[in-house]
Amino acid sequence: MGYEVKTYDKRIKDNIRNYTLSNLYDMETIKKYLTNLAEMLEINILLTDRHGEKEIAVGDSFSSFCPDVEKEPGRKLRVQSRTIGHLYVKQLNTGRDECLMNEMVDGTVELLARLGEEAYLHRESSIYLEELEKQLEDRKHKASQNEREDILTGVYNKIYFENRMKIIDRSEVVPVAVMNVNINDWKFANDHFGDDESDRLIKIVSDILKEEAKPYFVIGRIDGDVFGVLIPMVEDGEAESYAERIQERCNTYEDAHLAPSVAVGLVYKTNIEETLEEKLSDAEYEMFNQKFEIKNAPGYRERLEKKLA
Repeated sequence: MGYEVKTYDKRIKDNIRNYTLSNLYDMETIKKYLTNLAEMLEINILLTDRHGEKEIAVGDSFSSFCPDVEKEPGRKLRVQSRTIGHLYVKQLNTGRDECLMNEMVDGTVELLARLGEEAYLHRESSIYLEELEKQLEDRKHKASQNEREDILTGVYNKIYFENRMKIIDRSEVVPVAVMNVNINDWKFANDHFGDDESDRLIKIVSDILKEEAKPYFVIGRIDGDVFGVLIPMVEDGEAESYAERIQERCNTYEDAHLAPSVAVGLVYKTNIEETLEEKLSDAEYEMFNQKFEIKNAPGYRERLEKKLA
């Protein structure tokens, strides 16, 4: 996984996947507009998100309708060539001019697409400029040429990871999976094998975290043997699967000295009023609960001390 800052063009192309209808539109205003349109054209309207979840329904025609956005996508609402919503229409009065109705509905979809595009570009441009300003400020105060990456591991350093948390908070993206990943018994490795080997243990775990992550995961080293992981717009089961994979990779890692093992605390930010800093603290609490279970599990101590031989 690369951790270089994206170019503006690549950022605009990639980041639309993090946005929902409510991130781009004032949904109350959109509902009023669609209600007026439905009344004027004598139609019922349903607006769903990209996955088919109902967002706005005007009229009763779609009360028992289960959208299948793959087989029956309706009119696709697209921003940056990516579908972010689907519009379905049911004509109530067959005596009305159907061509006029379709023309006005298609025009509405086009209008919403343009408004969404403007909102998206404005928000991403603002965030991008804030990042550039922050980078310029950092350069004035840092002697190091590597301002973002942790030198040992190649993931984000603590300062930049915290900055990324603030940026995601400001973008009002939800849900976000928040993970605290702590190396079990790092001090044991340091006490018995020395600084070089304990550093290598940190590097082994960081490599596993990067190798099992997807490109949009945000990974940072937030303490000596602790990593933070953020997954914006996380899908169902995605974070749990990631946690299982990194723990399995650690538990099956073969090494002459080291026995990698991690405890993972996982929570979700689902409300834009919450902050990722708060959720990371909650994840740390969950991590300590799991650490207690792992370190008291049968076979854990034997695997750890076997390396002393």
